[in-house]
Amino acid sequence: MASELEQLSSDVKLEELKMMLSSEQDPMNAIMSIHAGAGGTEAQDWSEMILRMYLRWAEKRNFKTNIIDYLPGDEAGVKSVTFTVEGEYAYGYAKAEIGIHRLVRISPFDAGGRRHTSFASVFVYPEVDDEIKIDINEDDLRIDTFRSGGKGGQHVNKTDSAVRITHLPTGIVVQCQNERSQHKNKAMAIKYLKSRLYERELQKKNEKLDEENKLKKDIAWGSQIRSYVLHPYKMVKDHRTDLEIGNAQKVLDGDIDDFIQAYLLMIGNWESNASGTGKVIQ
Repeated sequence: MASELEQLSSDVKLEELKMMLSSEQDPMNAIMSIHAGAGGTEAQDWSEMILRMYLRWAEKRNFKTNIIDYLPGDEAGVKSVTFTVEGEYAYGYAKAEIGIHRLVRISPFDAGGRRHTSFASVFVYPEVDDEIKIDINEDDLRIDTFRSGGKGGQHVNKTDSAVRITHLPTGIVVQCQNERSQHKNKAMAIKYLKSRLYERELQKKNEKLDEENKLKKDIAWGSQIRSYVLHPYKMVKDHRTDLEIGNAQKVLDGDIDDFIQAYLLMIGNWESNASGTGKVIQ
C-alpha cells in the first residue's frame, strides 16, 4: 500500500510538472553543455561531478544520453563537455539547470587541505528536429577536422574524424567527436549548430517580452543559481527558489527533481500572475 501511494505521489508530481511545460520547445530533446570556470583542476573536477550528476539524473528518468564532445582536464576532470538528452520533455526539465553552479569543499587537490570554491556553467539548448527549418548557408561555415581526444573509449573514439564548425556570421563554434565517421560527426555538429541558432532566435523574440525576459536574464550566464556546500556543513541551496536540501550526496547522485519542480512551479506561478489569467498552481 505504501509503495502504491508513493507511486501515485510520484505520478501526480510528474503531471504537475508537465503543467508547467507549455512552450513549444519543452517537449524537445535537449543538448546540455558544461564548462569549467576559473580555478584549474579544482573547477575541472567539479565540472565532471556535475556531468555525473546529470547523467545519473537522466538515467533515473529513463532518458537516453550521448556525449558528443569531451575536452578532458589537464590533470583531472573535464574542461568542457556537451551531450544530448533524449526523452519526453527533456528540454523542459533540463532548462531549469541553466546558469552557474557553485561548489564549496576541502579540495582533494590541495596538499594544505584548504577550502576551495569552484564554479561550472551549464547551458541547455532545445534539440531541433527535422520539422523545424533552420536555413544555413554553407558559405557561412568554416569546417575543420581534427583528432578526437578523451579518456580512451570511455567518452569518445580516438579517430581523425572529429569535426569543428564555426558559423562566421554569429561566431558560434560547435564540434562533435563521438562518432567514428567524419560524416556522422559533421551531421551531429550541424544539428548542434541549428539548435544554437534556434535558441538564439528564441532569445531575440523573448527580448520583446520585458518582464519575462528580465526573469530569464537572471538565470542566464553570469548568474549563480545553486550552491553545493560540502564543508564545513553539507547542503545544496537553489538561490532562485530558496529550496535547501541537506543530503548533498543524494543530489550529486542525480536526485535533482525537487529543484527542477520548485523552479518550474515558481516560473508557472509568476507567469500566471503576470498574465492575469487567474490560473493558480498550488
